[in-house]
Amino acid sequence: MNKTIEKELFELIGDNHQMTSAETPMRPDAFIKTDQQKMSTIEKHFHIIMEEMGLDMTDDSLKGTPHRVAKMFIQEIFSGLNPANKPKISVFENSYHYDKMLVEANISFNSTCEHHFLPIIGKAHIGYVSSGKVIGLSKLNRIVDYYSRRPQVQERLIMQIFNELKSVLDTEDVIVVMEAKHLCVSSRGIKDESSFTSTIQYGGILNEKENRNDFFNLIQQEK
Repeated sequence: MNKTIEKELFELIGDNHQMTSAETPMRPDAFIKTDQQKMSTIEKHFHIIMEEMGLDMTDDSLKGTPHRVAKMFIQEIFSGLNPANKPKISVFENSYHYDKMLVEANISFNSTCEHHFLPIIGKAHIGYVSSGKVIGLSKLNRIVDYYSRRPQVQERLIMQIFNELKSVLDTEDVIVVMEAKHLCVSSRGIKDESSFTSTIQYGGILNEKENRNDFFNLIQQEK
């Protein structure tokens, strides 16, 4: 493909927040290297990037930045790429026999746009009806956090959270709503600081409008 056309395609995909798969694109050899080896490589290359921008890498304030960025990438904001960091979710019997919807609203999350590596900051709202299994409330937050900590588009992120909840809870009766501000929209390109992006995914009894309305009424009370 002609390089000019290829670059134009890159821009088109990025500005339209296009995703290619519901799964995070990963190479088969993604975890051959240790985290320390990856950090060492990232540190070297980020040092080069900063030098290319004309920064004085002998300055006391800057010379530690490549190390800090490498550590942040691997151990923090992209830690959700490594399956070893997936939260262990214990499932319990619904001994209370609670058979209505459970809702956890306003779950804060921080992710990163995979097209520009800029922050995505928002809230997630989750509801489900137990099939006989329940999980601790904090585990809902941990699931959201785990899938957020990787390069993402919001459409993929919500699908990964939704599918994980269905699998763990063994039910189709799940609904997830996500609302987020994308800094790739507010700080570059169109530079629209007021807009935000909303996504919704649901199944089972939540296909019925009445049940979805119950969910929306509950999360509205928490805003």
